[in-house]
Amino acid sequence: MTAARKKPAATKKPTAEYLESPEAIAVVDDILGAIGLTHGTRATRRNSWTEGARRPVGKKADLAQKAAVTPKENPKPLFAENLSAAEALVHGFSTRVGGVTRVYRPHLPKNLGDLNLGFTKHDEPENVRTNRTRYLKSIKASRFHSFGMLHQIHSPIVRTIASSTEATSDFFAPARHKADAMLTDVPGVLLTVQVADCVPVLVFDPKRRAIGAFHAGWRGTLARIVERGIGTMRRQYGSDPADLIAAIGPSIGPSSYSVSEDLRYEFSSQFAYVDTLFKDVYDLGPIREKYPNLFLTARAPGHSPLGPLLHLNLWEANRRQLMDAGLQEKNISVLEEDTAADTGRFFSHRAEDGFTGRMMASIGLSK
Repeated sequence: MTAARKKPAATKKPTAEYLESPEAIAVVDDILGAIGLTHGTRATRRNSWTEGARRPVGKKADLAQKAAVTPKENPKPLFAENLSAAEALVHGFSTRVGGVTRVYRPHLPKNLGDLNLGFTKHDEPENVRTNRTRYLKSIKASRFHSFGMLHQIHSPIVRTIASSTEATSDFFAPARHKADAMLTDVPGVLLTVQVADCVPVLVFDPKRRAIGAFHAGWRGTLARIVERGIGTMRRQYGSDPADLIAAIGPSIGPSSYSVSEDLRYEFSSQFAYVDTLFKDVYDLGPIREKYPNLFLTARAPGHSPLGPLLHLNLWEANRRQLMDAGLQEKNISVLEEDTAADTGRFFSHRAEDGFTGRMMASIGLSK
């Protein structure tokens, strides 16, 4: 007599509560991670988690625990020689080196981390506060207790600080005032802008003892944010542009910044020297060089050349604006550090597809 075949045990159907749990989300994240889809996996079940920021669970919890050490490397800010030579002036341009943030580069050795200075959605606020403390110490600004910080909106808006009461005393909170340039002649106030490819410009008037910090992306540059700021310094503090000293900090360089033809048209309506700002670059790129067949067309040989990429030089655009505003060429320093070409030292919104931190550029008058 044939033995009766056992029926397979019925698979327990997961409950709706389980499907919305962080454990279930972690399982899906691990599956996606196994095939290389790690970026954005926290949105696997969007709107299904209502208990604040998700914390690592499952395999990711183990990885997070192994990474839970405090990196010890010190920040390595950059300084402009012309501003460093000025008396009773503090300034600096941060890099990404020397912080405790690990979300952007979890593969780093345990003793290393990024100096993310922006309250991004990816990083923990406590990391940002620790990083900002390290940054202040690295540019010798720990004694400052008043700060000018901006909620930057790529605008031509210039804000002035007439007294320390108009500044914030909390360097560890997100900025609220919307603008892209800030000026003051008040000692003890540290002006700061945040960047991750956009151009930071710092300006100092040694005679009137006034300073300015500017955030100039392509929109701010097109809106002449730097020229507007210098004009405000003339009106507000009686500054003579010929006396001013300026530095253009790390930002996306002309070799990395490819743009559309529409942008050249926009700039040509504003600047007579537009031809010095744009350049056609014939660059095949690593993908086209390795897989040329992907770019074949049906056109006859010789009739379908790879067209040039249009590149914009924001360093030169802002240098020319400073000169048009009256600054002497010898008083303008360009650090020529390309953020998109060196993501080991700098954050770059473009090179890292938006998944990146923020750097700072700061200037302040010592009391």
